[in-house]
Amino acid sequence: MLKGFHYPLTPKGKSTLNPSPPWYYSADFLSVEFWADASAVAAILPPGLETERAANGHCGAYFYDWQFSGNNEEYLDPQRYQYREFFILVDALYEGKPVSYCPYIFVDNDAALARGWTQGYPKRLGQVFQTRFYAATGKAGPALAAGSKFAGSVTASGRRLAEAVVTLREPIKDPSVLKQKPVVNLLHFPRLAADKQGQPVVHELVENVPHDVKIEQAWIADGSLRLPVADGEEISDLAPIRTGKGVRASMAYIVDDLKTLKDLRK
Repeated sequence: MLKGFHYPLTPKGKSTLNPSPPWYYSADFLSVEFWADASAVAAILPPGLETERAANGHCGAYFYDWQFSGNNEEYLDPQRYQYREFFILVDALYEGKPVSYCPYIFVDNDAALARGWTQGYPKRLGQVFQTRFYAATGKAGPALAAGSKFAGSVTASGRRLAEAVVTLREPIKDPSVLKQKPVVNLLHFPRLAADKQGQPVVHELVENVPHDVKIEQAWIADGSLRLPVADGEEISDLAPIRTGKGVRASMAYIVDDLKTLKDLRK
């Protein structure tokens, strides 16, 4: 019997890209809220999601420096289970309930790519970097202090797609203010058969259900963000009209479930 959660399935299951859930995540992250053209946000939403008019094009850009593990100390294989990620969330409504939707996301690791596709995140390979914090601070990096600056950047296929800077203002005393709206994604797996290419195997709205979310060392910040125009890319359609607050923090959570909301094939 072949074993594994993702490809490749093998006799021993050691070569699979990812162990079976639960999946454990820890990261440092930067985020910048921004407002894009509301019509561009509406255009990116899949069927079943509606524009949140009151949000007026509200979005968020996120840079993460992740460490991942299953139940067998996979984090001790850092080359395979560390990765960096950038994504955008746009505000939307599902059956009148405020949610977030992820139209663009980039990672630098194939195992993260596979996990993301399983959860409906439209992940692509890219090169993602962000300024790191170290307990021993010096001129090589910022301290967790007012006025310190952290930056993030993203390229894919040699094209710069995003760059951001957050300038710390003060610690966040109540991390609950950072609670995210539910993230609803489009889980899509197409068919290659010539007579069924318009009939995907899976085409549904799904809600991610992470739990045991922990946030530490959170700072509110001033944020700036650019989404440059690049050939062959559409992410710049969401270029900021204005930006709002930034955040720098550390977080952890567990993923072991996915909620199907609506089968869009019906």
